[in-house]
Amino acid sequence: MKVGSSPAFFICDAAMEKESNMLLIDRVTALITPVLVEMAAELIEAQFRREGHGWVLRLIIDTEAGVTLDDCARVSREAGNLLEIEELITYPYHLEVSSPGLDRPLRNEKDFRRFVGRLAKVKTSEAINGQQVFIGRLGPVNDDAIAMTIEQGEVVIPFALIAKARLEVEF
Repeated sequence: MKVGSSPAFFICDAAMEKESNMLLIDRVTALITPVLVEMAAELIEAQFRREGHGWVLRLIIDTEAGVTLDDCARVSREAGNLLEIEELITYPYHLEVSSPGLDRPLRNEKDFRRFVGRLAKVKTSEAINGQQVFIGRLGPVNDDAIAMTIEQGEVVIPFALIAKARLEVEF
């Protein structure tokens, strides 16, 4: 075997696996969305990846009132049944359903509107006033930006510049 040949195969295999997983996530999302809508819940994130104990399909859900253990059990039961019937995954895997936690990610305008007044951490793709990481209270939201009250005062962050955002745990 040539010294430089295996990394190319690894990259190709990894890229194909990632693309395949993304297609699977899209199909799983379409399949379970009606169940979530019926529960007044939303899918925050779906992941399918290989971990130490095998393949894991992780569904992270949320509701306006917060997620209970019963919510997770119901989604797990109904999603598991649908996945079994549809045979989307043809090899062994573990299904996990959970809440996004206290430090839940903020992914869209709806999330920012829902959590106005809460403490959050926002990272931007470009500096605003020489800063790219902001920790403060979420303020008013308009169509293209979020205001935050930070230690230095107020900052307005365009949604287009938000690279990552999540709630901060408050004690």
